[in-house]
Amino acid sequence: MPEYARPLGDAVKRARGKLDMTQCEVAEAADIDVRTVLNIENYKGNPKMEVLYPLVRVLQIDAREIFNPQFGQDSPALQQLRLLIEECSEEEASAIIPVLQAVLAALREKRVIDIK
Repeated sequence: MPEYARPLGDAVKRARGKLDMTQCEVAEAADIDVRTVLNIENYKGNPKMEVLYPLVRVLQIDAREIFNPQFGQDSPALQQLRLLIEECSEEEASAIIPVLQAVLAALREKRVIDIK
């Protein structure tokens, strides 16, 4: 089994479960054969980019989860935050930065006060 097969298969299974989709539904949405989804989830798939790309998009998988499996070990809140940020336009990101900095400063200040 290639070293990438397990992280890919695990990410597909996890994302499919999170979206409550069957293998058939995933295959149909990604316009791929259902056996391909089955093989990937059973760590036997070696998908080409024309299969991997729509599959990852349909299942909303962060590619880092496949290529850097330790990313999948982050908390769900951190994963969601990363995905939200990555969907931002440059203008939206620029507007969010000062807000996020202010919120973090307030939370951290509160933590320091609570410790004392």
